[in-house]
Amino acid sequence: MLSSLSKLTPEQLAEIRSLEQKLGKTLLSFSSYDVVSEDLSPDDLALLKALEEKLGTMIVAVRGLSRKA
Repeated sequence: MLSSLSKLTPEQLAEIRSLEQKLGKTLLSFSSYDVVSEDLSPDDLALLKALEEKLGTMIVAVRGLSRKA
């Protein structure tokens, strides 16, 4: 399972902002995805790691992506 920040509609974002105002707190919305990691060759893995380093982020190679309800 993999989680990432949710892609929200303007209406959903407005609801979250409204709750932030009520609570006086910053809120983040995450969505979960069922994924299977992809096998990478050592050369492909080196390219992926180099890009992670350059971007300062984590990258995950996956076979398919289906959003959990």
